[in-house]
Amino acid sequence: MTYRDLPKVELHLHLEGAAPPAFIRGLAQEKNIDLSGIFDADGGYVFRDFEHFLSVYEAACEPLKSPEDFYRLTKAVLQETASHGVIYAETFISPDFCGGGDVAAWRDYLDAMAQAATDCETSDGITLKGIVTCIRHEGPEQAKKAAKCAVETMGDFLTGFGMAGAEMMHRPADFAYSFDMAREAGLALTCHAGEWGGPDMVAETLDALKVARLGHGIKAHRDLDLVKRLADEGIVLEVCPGSNVVLKAVDGWVSHPIAKLRDAGVPVTISTDDPPFFHTTMTAEYEALNKTFGWDETDFLELNKTAINAAFCDDATRAGILKRLEQA
Repeated sequence: MTYRDLPKVELHLHLEGAAPPAFIRGLAQEKNIDLSGIFDADGGYVFRDFEHFLSVYEAACEPLKSPEDFYRLTKAVLQETASHGVIYAETFISPDFCGGGDVAAWRDYLDAMAQAATDCETSDGITLKGIVTCIRHEGPEQAKKAAKCAVETMGDFLTGFGMAGAEMMHRPADFAYSFDMAREAGLALTCHAGEWGGPDMVAETLDALKVARLGHGIKAHRDLDLVKRLADEGIVLEVCPGSNVVLKAVDGWVSHPIAKLRDAGVPVTISTDDPPFFHTTMTAEYEALNKTFGWDETDFLELNKTAINAAFCDDATRAGILKRLEQA
């Protein structure tokens, strides 16, 4: 069995950020939208740094105008993800890109994504759940709209709420209202923190937003007391090593703190973040982790069990995925 064939669980995947470049180019051509500036000579996405990445990301979303577009997007992403052995995934979806925060419009987009997930579960053997994600740099008031959309449409497919975007804009407490709303409705919570911000940002996020998981969280390793807190409280990190390397959140694979965090008892998982932007796949992540840290199938089974046990899904789904992992 190759690492590509190994069954995998992925918890940190941005739906629009996982769009194959060819899909976005084709959709743009259908709608006569010029996106030539966001692609390199080989047809891949191109950007200079994290701030430019955010701009290119938003430009790539321009052709995504309708629920039908998001149905097609979700299918394209899931087919590509499943081809790398992923049997369960969670994806960040944003009302900001799907109706601008209007609940009625959002419902149509969500239904389209959920239908694509159902179709791909049948055809490709991959289960998908959605996490509504407010965009940090759009501010706390816009986040409230996203939280309302999440609360009004939560169910079998939509199971979580979180926040992404420019981490150094605003403070975690500014978004407490939205996270409180989601928590009280019964949604599971995650939040990007500790990719660019230091240990203080991680601690503030835990204190103010009371999340069960952290997107990235890697800068926590600079504070040993915080590392112990993460281990003691079982806060799960959605680590995206390839993304961290490409965006220069770390100096390189050898200096990535994922192994140190895992050795310290912090629950870590593996994801791709925005795979075509960072020229990665789940297969490539596993191969790099094997090469850098010597992790093998036993390690990856443990990581995948950690991921599915932290997943925002029902017990029956969790049990089914665990069975598939163990059988492999």
